Amino acid sequence: MRKYRLRIGLDVDDVLYECNAYALSIVNANHPDEEPITINEIKGWGEFGRRPKERIACFSDPEFVRTQPVFPGAQKLVHELSKFADVFFVTAVPVSCMSARGERLLKDFPEVPPQNIIIGTRKDVMSLDILLDDGAHNIANSKATYPVLMRRPWNMDMSGLLSVNNYNDFLQLCKMIKNSFTDKTSDLTNGGVICLVGPSGSLKGEIAKELTQNYNYEKPITSTTRPRRNGEDEHAYRFISEEQFIKESEEGKYIESTVYSKYHFGTSADEIDPIVKKGHYAVIPIDVCGALTVKNEFKKHALLVFVNREKRDVIKDIVERDIESDDKVRRIMSLDLEYRNVEVCDVELNVGNDPKEAAKSLITLINDKFTNIK
Repeated sequence: MRKYRLRIGLDVDDVLYECNAYALSIVNANHPDEEPITINEIKGWGEFGRRPKERIACFSDPEFVRTQPVFPGAQKLVHELSKFADVFFVTAVPVSCMSARGERLLKDFPEVPPQNIIIGTRKDVMSLDILLDDGAHNIANSKATYPVLMRRPWNMDMSGLLSVNNYNDFLQLCKMIKNSFTDKTSDLTNGGVICLVGPSGSLKGEIAKELTQNYNYEKPITSTTRPRRNGEDEHAYRFISEEQFIKESEEGKYIESTVYSKYHFGTSADEIDPIVKKGHYAVIPIDVCGALTVKNEFKKHALLVFVNREKRDVIKDIVERDIESDDKVRRIMSLDLEYRNVEVCDVELNVGNDPKEAAKSLITLINDKFTNIK
């Protein structure tokens, strides 16, 4: 258990304050006769979307910084974090905007002292326990123990990064880290949700299949925009279009949703609840972002299992998959980041190349440590 207060760094633009969306509202207002530019047109950092120079110019305007809207829930998040952590604002703005940025932060977040406002671009040298940022490049280069990506439209194609979709997920993650994962509170005696977390090629899917075919486990049907692979069971996933997925997500269908290697994945409560209520186990191969959301929802009735397989075997599995070359490259390049996710899981399951043996080991682990079944 940590004996000191966590040091949590929060990026500001598009994490606490609206930035790109606010800039687009200004740009669209300046061009009322044109089709409005949407936030989903910004696919990455830099000059993406229509009128990028005009949008980016807003970021250097002190008046823009003074008037940026605070995201709903941001002040509550900082208030809750301040109860158990030292919160730092880590923000990059031009020199002309530094005063405006500092004044806004002091006014909107009075719990955070002035000396904890750090303005600069070298986030890679910051010594923090946790950093929350929407810039994938900042997360990938961070020296924070747990760099966390806040999902936004411009980073949705990033894989392998520890990421969250909202403030509640981030708060839950911070509390888990605070407890250093030594307090094993999961109780699966009467069923629960088993989240299998690990890099692509770690045998998550194969282990889940083994559990559902030969043991009292059930796999909720996950919706995805990923195309069905050759030879894949048509019922392995609910295969839908990206448009339908986004529509259903906005309607609140999914208890968790995430993006992995540019495709959307989501599981609805309607798929999980019936399994848990009858005392069975729902097993879900899932990325760490979705797993944290499930943990936040089901609390002690969820167990996050990191499936740890040798890197060489994982790479071999990825290389041999029938997927696009760019997809293989993204998955392999993300491996080091994905292996760091073991720190946010409840338990680690070391596996070889046999999913049957891995499934047996997992069942033994669950029965011994997380149920009253002997």
